[in-house]
Amino acid sequence: MREITEQQILASAPNSSAAANGKKISQKGGFVKLQRTQDDTLYIGECTGSGKSNYITSADYIDEANPVFRCSCPSRQFPCKHSLALMYEILAKKEFSICEVPEDIQKKREKKQAKENKASETEKPESEMTEEERKKAEKKKASAAKSAKNARTKKLKAQLEGLDLVDKVIRDLMSAGLGTIGGASLKTYQQLVKQMGDYYLPGPQRLCNQLLIEITTFQKDHDEEHYDNAIDVLKKLWTLSKKSRQYIENKLENDAVELDDNMLYEELGGVWKLTELEAIGRGKKNRSFAQLSFWVDFDEAAKQYTDTGCWIDLDDGEIYMSYNYRPVKAAKYIKQEDTIFGVAQVQNAVTYPGDGNLRIRWENAQIRELTEQDCAKIKSFAITSISSEAKAIKNNLKNAMAQPMLLKLVSYKEIAKCDEGLVLVSENGDTILMGNMPQLEETTLRIEMLPNASLFKNQVLLAAFYYNNKNRRLQAQPLSIVTDNQIIRLLY
Repeated sequence: MREITEQQILASAPNSSAAANGKKISQKGGFVKLQRTQDDTLYIGECTGSGKSNYITSADYIDEANPVFRCSCPSRQFPCKHSLALMYEILAKKEFSICEVPEDIQKKREKKQAKENKASETEKPESEMTEEERKKAEKKKASAAKSAKNARTKKLKAQLEGLDLVDKVIRDLMSAGLGTIGGASLKTYQQLVKQMGDYYLPGPQRLCNQLLIEITTFQKDHDEEHYDNAIDVLKKLWTLSKKSRQYIENKLENDAVELDDNMLYEELGGVWKLTELEAIGRGKKNRSFAQLSFWVDFDEAAKQYTDTGCWIDLDDGEIYMSYNYRPVKAAKYIKQEDTIFGVAQVQNAVTYPGDGNLRIRWENAQIRELTEQDCAKIKSFAITSISSEAKAIKNNLKNAMAQPMLLKLVSYKEIAKCDEGLVLVSENGDTILMGNMPQLEETTLRIEMLPNASLFKNQVLLAAFYYNNKNRRLQAQPLSIVTDNQIIRLLY
C-alpha cells in the first residue's frame, strides 16, 4: 500500500480549512467504500455528502510527481475536501479492496498520454528529422525568434518612454516637498502613476503607489517613521529609474534585447517563465529544501497578498525565498500556500537574478518528514560569529535595490536580556540587539513565551538582519529556532 505523509496532504490542499474538513470526513467514517489497484497507482473512494448520491473521488498516482485528483462533487476547490479525505484514509492505513482501473479513468489516462506523446513529437530531436522537417523547423524557429525580438524591442522602447514619466514624478515630488502633497496635487500624482501601467512599468508603478501611501499616512498621523519610509521608497525609485534607463538604452543600442541574467527585468515588472530562467543557467537539479519560516503579508501599494517561504538547500546551505503572489482581484482563483514542516525533494528548481537571499521556484515536489539528520545538517551551516558577517550584511542592506532584510542562520551561546531588550549572543561571544521589522509580525516577545528554558542556550536561530532607522543600528528579528530534532517557528 502507498506510503503517504500528512505533509504531502497539506501541501496538496488548496487551503488549511479544506485539509481540516477532509480530515474530519476521514475521522468520522465518511467513506462507505474504498478501493485501490494492484499496482497502487489509483485509489478510489465512495463518500457520503450533502447530495442525494454518494460522491466518487479518486487519487491517480500514475505520474508520481503530478498526482491527479478527481471527484464527482460540485466543489470548485482543487483538490476538494473529499479527495483530501481519501488521502487521509491512505495515511490511516484503512483497508482498500483491490479493483481494476475504471474505464473512464483509463480513457483519461490514455488521453493525457496521447497529449504528452504529441508534445514530444513536436520536440523531435534534429538528428531524427528529415531534411524537409529540419528546414521547416528552422524556418518556424527563426520566425518565432524574430517576432519575439520585435515584441521585446517594442516593449523596451515603451518602458524607456515611461521612465520619463517616472522621472517627472520624482522631480516634482522633490521640488514640491513630500510633506506638502495633498488635495488636488495628490490626485494629479495618482493619475500620473496610473499612466505608468500603459508603459509596461508595474514595478515603478507599485513603488510610486507605496510612496504616495506613506506620504498621505504621514500627513494624517505625523509619525516620522512614515516620512522615513517615504524617503527610502523614493531612493529605491530613483535608483531603479536611473539603472533601468542605462540598462534599456544599452540593450537597444547594442541590439541585444534578449532576456539576460539581470534583476532589473523583474524589478521593472517583468515576469519570468521557468524555461526562461533555465535557459540563462539558473536551474538547480535534484535538490532537497527544508522550510525554515513562512508568513503572509499584504502589499497595499500592489493590492496583493504574498505568501513568503524561507528555504534552506540541504546540499550547500544557501537560504532562498519563495513568493506566491495573490492579487486581491484574483485571490479566490489562486491557491494560498501554507507552512511546510517537512522537506521538499525537488527535481527541477530555478533561482531568480538578484542579491541577498535569492528567490527560488519549482513546479512540483515530493514532501518527506524532517529528520534529525536534516536538523544536524541545517545547524552545520550556521555562522558562529556575527561581527565577521556584519560588514557584508550592512553592504547588502545599503543597496537601494536589495530586500530590506537578509536572512542567516546563527549558532548562539545564549539569548539574554539587557536594558534595551533581548540580545543574541553568538557562539564566539558577539552580540546583537534583537527587534522587530516594521514589515513583519512581531516575534521577539514570543521568545520569552517559550516554555523550554533549554531553547535559550546553545541552539541555532534563523535571524532576519535589518537596519533600524530609528536607532541607526543593525538588528536581528528572530524567525525560527533549529534544535537537534525540530524547527520551532516564531512566525508562520
